[in-house]
Amino acid sequence: MTSYILCDTDSRHLLFPFALTRPVADCRAGIFTIREKWEHALRQTTSTLTENYLSEKFPLEENEDNYFINSALIPNKDLLDSLHQLKKEESLFSENTWLASRCDNLYSFRKSSGFRKYEYKNPFILIQYPWDFIRFNEQLLCEDFSLITKNRTSFKINSSNHIFNPENIFIEEGAELNGVTINAFKGPVYIGKDAVIMEGALIRGPLAVCEKSVLKMGTKIYGTTTIGPHSVVGGEIKNSIISGFSNKAHDGYLGDAVIGEWCNLGAGTSCSNVKNNAGSVKVWNEREKRFLEAGKKCGVMMGDYSRTSIHAMINTGTVTGISCNIFCA
Repeated sequence: MTSYILCDTDSRHLLFPFALTRPVADCRAGIFTIREKWEHALRQTTSTLTENYLSEKFPLEENEDNYFINSALIPNKDLLDSLHQLKKEESLFSENTWLASRCDNLYSFRKSSGFRKYEYKNPFILIQYPWDFIRFNEQLLCEDFSLITKNRTSFKINSSNHIFNPENIFIEEGAELNGVTINAFKGPVYIGKDAVIMEGALIRGPLAVCEKSVLKMGTKIYGTTTIGPHSVVGGEIKNSIISGFSNKAHDGYLGDAVIGEWCNLGAGTSCSNVKNNAGSVKVWNEREKRFLEAGKKCGVMMGDYSRTSIHAMINTGTVTGISCNIFCA
């Protein structure tokens, strides 16, 4: 029997704060988490090799034949073909970046530096820094939309809604939409099971509103945004990921941002995503103890269980840890 094991490498620490509370594979990018993408592609469950303090909740499961896969790696067809061409005690690399290995057990994997190496030369996505989640979110959201809707029929949208390009919109069972404007010309719109989009919401694709999430009245979403499951959002949102079980339920702007799970943004909270001089945004990396360039636009990277007070103003490229309380002086 074969096992597929998603492995956190030492580079997981570059994904502070999101990898503090979960393996990298359980971070959301697009509609699915990285793990969900692999399990969909492999048609099989996966297990995890991660830090000791996370391993009780995310245990390793070995069999007689094991594929160890970089957990920050996004699957694609060419990559899967190359993965399954590996024989035992062989590894797949892209230059100096380890992608995958095949071997008998964890003990053998620990000695994989002696494995025969094959070079992977085709394009791939590796999530290396927190802002990579938003950098690749449009591509991954569109790919996930194709996967989740393949050979399926959307539930009908009632006539109270104002719809553009309906063939690029998919509504799951139990979702409620009334008096909503949806523009899917720029990208697909996915509305998950039992999600609620309240009247007056203005939304553009690409967009995913996952299971049991709520968009409140008058919400404006400008596209390239993922609202994870069981979240409540309002105000203005652009090019952002709300991982799940989090609230941004009131007015305020969120742009080019990643919000962890179980977070709450108080009423009027807004984040800046552009420097006044239009220069490159520099973001603090806790592992390397230095600032790294994140591109022209980068909002807040907020760790799980963090909260802001009402009318909190968050600077461009802010990074918070987990369980932080942010408030105005």
